[in-house]
Amino acid sequence: MKGGSDMSEIDQYILNQPANLQAMLTEVRQRIREALPDAAEKISWQMPTFWRKRNLIHFAAQKNHLGIYPGAEAMEHFMPRLTDYKTSKGAVQFPYKSFGAEQLDLIAEIAAWCGKAAGDA
Repeated sequence: MKGGSDMSEIDQYILNQPANLQAMLTEVRQRIREALPDAAEKISWQMPTFWRKRNLIHFAAQKNHLGIYPGAEAMEHFMPRLTDYKTSKGAVQFPYKSFGAEQLDLIAEIAAWCGKAAGDA
């Protein structure tokens, strides 16, 4: 959760990932946190999750990609911009080998959209 000096569940999740992924995961977390400053952080479905009255967006380190799980409505909204990535009804896969600033910006934009959509609910 926010604040405090104790290690959060998400800090622990990141530290439990391979060393070569930790900086990227920390950056993804920071970008989502900036996009959703009023959301709580927790682990849900065994993934780092940003929550405000409901799960807004999850992310998770997979073997060869970063999974972002914003839900079906966000995926439908952003689908025209996700054609270069493997997707499912509620998730997008960003391969590590091509992960960079462009993907971070897109993740932040998706997170912000999820926050706005939840505010309208």
